[in-house]
Amino acid sequence: QVQLVESGGGLVQAGGSLRLSCAASGSTFSIYTMGWFRQAPGKEREVVAASKWPGGSTYYADFVKGRFTISRDNAKKTVYLQMNSLKPEDTAVYYCAAQPFLDGSNLYNRYAYNDWGQGTQVTVSS
Repeated sequence: QVQLVESGGGLVQAGGSLRLSCAASGSTFSIYTMGWFRQAPGKEREVVAASKWPGGSTYYADFVKGRFTISRDNAKKTVYLQMNSLKPEDTAVYYCAAQPFLDGSNLYNRYAYNDWGQGTQVTVSS
């Protein structure tokens, strides 16, 4: 089990950038597949990006491909989400999630992750 703390959210204008961070503690980070999810008001929580353990393989939702980049630093036990060319529709609470040894199609399955952060708000103004 890991404890996750997100940071880096905020208010940005359309076209701007933000970098989210998720710091983990409590266990061996490299065995964890890390995911970023988001949830807008009235909508289901959806996957944004994922980084398969121990690192190197990534997955992106179609709506962020070419704009967002997920990366991880196993030594720092931190995963990042660099968000560029932000759009108003990217407004949501962004959550970090972790699950050891997650693979395949489960990378983008929110129900496959057991450990979640508290979320960080991202608001993109038009």
